[in-house]
Amino acid sequence: MSKPFQFKHFSVNQNQCAMKIGTDGVLLGAWTSIEANPFSILDIGAGTGVLSLMLAQRSHAQVIEALEIDDQAYEQCVNNFEQSPWSDRLFCYHASLEEYAEEIDDTYDLIICNPPFYSETYKTENSQRDLARFQDAMPFGHLLESVVNLLSENGLFSVVIPFSEEQNFIVLASKVSLFPNRITRVKGTPSTDIKRSLIEFSSSKTDILTSELIIETSRHDYTEDYINLTKDFYLKM
Repeated sequence: MSKPFQFKHFSVNQNQCAMKIGTDGVLLGAWTSIEANPFSILDIGAGTGVLSLMLAQRSHAQVIEALEIDDQAYEQCVNNFEQSPWSDRLFCYHASLEEYAEEIDDTYDLIICNPPFYSETYKTENSQRDLARFQDAMPFGHLLESVVNLLSENGLFSVVIPFSEEQNFIVLASKVSLFPNRITRVKGTPSTDIKRSLIEFSSSKTDILTSELIIETSRHDYTEDYINLTKDFYLKM
């Protein structure tokens, strides 16, 4: 039995999940804005449930719901929710986004997603991991169409994607009348290429606030920006 991933205020078991906790998810959970005090949050493709747990820690949202299609990941997510200090506010549905978007009339003030994003060329021998990682499990266009149906009028949608997909994703979002308000581009070190884009969308067109986040200056020598963003979560920050 592998040890749970220990954060400051909760722990996450991940031995049944294809996608383990990584920098992308933690960055998204810490970066996502809760300034509007969302009452209801939806986490699409929850995996371990780490995004929901981070937002339960950060916000006063009364309804935090997660969707997970993979059987084992769903079971693990439920278990992680039950063991957390916020079990009364967390709920995971075992459903696809498509099924859920069709059946649910509720809308959410905040929707968050760390979507699968590897192209066909990366297929491995592990089909569970592939399902978690591949865009063919959740194409961006389909994701955005569901998001726009589930988002409340003034709601925010927060996502992390490869930087190489940023323009494509923004164009797809504009087709369903979602527009970027805030973009942070993430680099591993000052000299490496931009790897990820954290993007916040809403239905209002505003001036886009853009910034850059560098994770470390050298191996394990983390930047102040990165420490400030993640210190409420990581034990060693």
